[in-house]
Amino acid sequence: MTKTIRIFDTLTREKQVFEPIDPDHVRLYVCGPTVYDYAHVGNARPVVVFDTLVRVLRHIYPKVTYVRNVTDVDDKINARAKESGEPISEITKRTHQAYLDDMGALNAAKPDIEPRATEHIAEMIAMCESLIEQGFAYAAEGHVLFSVEKFDEYGKLSRRDRKEMIAGARVEVAPYKKDPADFVLWKPSSDDIPGWDSPWGRGRPGWHIECSAMSTRYLGENFDIHGGGSDLVFPHHENELAQSCCANKGSSYAKYWMHNGHLMVEGEKMSKSLGNFVTVHELLEKWPGEAIRLAMMGTHYHQPINWTEENLRQAKEALDRFYTALRQSADVTPEAMPVPRAVLDALCDDLNTPLAISEFHNLVTKFNKAEKKFERAEAKGEILAAAKLLGILECDPEAWFTGSADEDEAAEIEGLIAQRADAKKNKDFATADKIRDDLLARGIILEDFKEGTSWKRV
Repeated sequence: MTKTIRIFDTLTREKQVFEPIDPDHVRLYVCGPTVYDYAHVGNARPVVVFDTLVRVLRHIYPKVTYVRNVTDVDDKINARAKESGEPISEITKRTHQAYLDDMGALNAAKPDIEPRATEHIAEMIAMCESLIEQGFAYAAEGHVLFSVEKFDEYGKLSRRDRKEMIAGARVEVAPYKKDPADFVLWKPSSDDIPGWDSPWGRGRPGWHIECSAMSTRYLGENFDIHGGGSDLVFPHHENELAQSCCANKGSSYAKYWMHNGHLMVEGEKMSKSLGNFVTVHELLEKWPGEAIRLAMMGTHYHQPINWTEENLRQAKEALDRFYTALRQSADVTPEAMPVPRAVLDALCDDLNTPLAISEFHNLVTKFNKAEKKFERAEAKGEILAAAKLLGILECDPEAWFTGSADEDEAAEIEGLIAQRADAKKNKDFATADKIRDDLLARGIILEDFKEGTSWKRV
């Protein structure tokens, strides 16, 4: 019997039992980065959320296809190129690789497919043409616009009325629009910015049409889950839903919609003007990627998260505890064990990662208390099985604590530990304490156990 998963569906505003269109092949699409700069910590939240979801889905279903797009044509990219003088192709190549590197440091696996917008212009033009032919869109002054009044269900995802939608989208009042709420599918390009030939002249796609075209290309007209941040519900996802349902007659597009809550930094909205704009790249200079991941998972994905240094510190301390258990049991060969039920149940209940982490702590406590060899082997196997689903403990335990120490430094520290042990044996506690204090001044902590002394960086 297949394990039941429940997810909160934005469309119905209810937690629902997940019933895939095809149980043999689960398909999901998540909105990815616009590649013009380093990703900030808010950008990383949906990456961690949906990486965890994919891990759970792959644990239960035989095949999962995860698509996350790359927006590499956008006015922000154009502005960055104009400001820096760097070619657009170099900006997008460099920043996309930085994004992959930073998200990889959070133990987020690459999606199965990462379509780039610039490689799917033909599909976007074809979708625009289909919408015009069916009467859902119109061309005007080099633009193609979606006619909102032609789709009776417009607004059903965000549940906003027309006045709210116009205000929320800060729509451009333009003479070529039949209705202020109509949104752009295609727009003209001047000679100094990227553009492609089309039936309406040289131009480029609007943001919303990109995701509709690429999700349909790789997942079909109907697929299981569409995900992203809560800031995308309107207008981006509302517009995606409308144009996709209209372009593909009879389509309902995504069966379920999942959105993670927004992120605050130390209780305030993140912004460069407040000086609290934090990139993942900067965080990784001070904190391990797994600590960033675990800190994010400490808040339920559907809720807003308050990003603090204290949360990061607590996550690092928790991981130190987990890795200590593995470090001290290097001689224990783990049994192959299933994911413990308590952890799996928590994750299958709308990705309740805070509860799953709490249950993980219980597993480590159980392991630390185990005395018999087979009990320790089974408990260690349970820890590793649960960690794989959570995306943690992917580092070597020794490397976790010793960091970037090379062989010479590691040998020196081990030599000092041996000298300290000899000093203690000879009751020369002053020398033993001096060795410990000198190492601490270098950011190295010594920990004494009955098996011997280990060391770690502060």
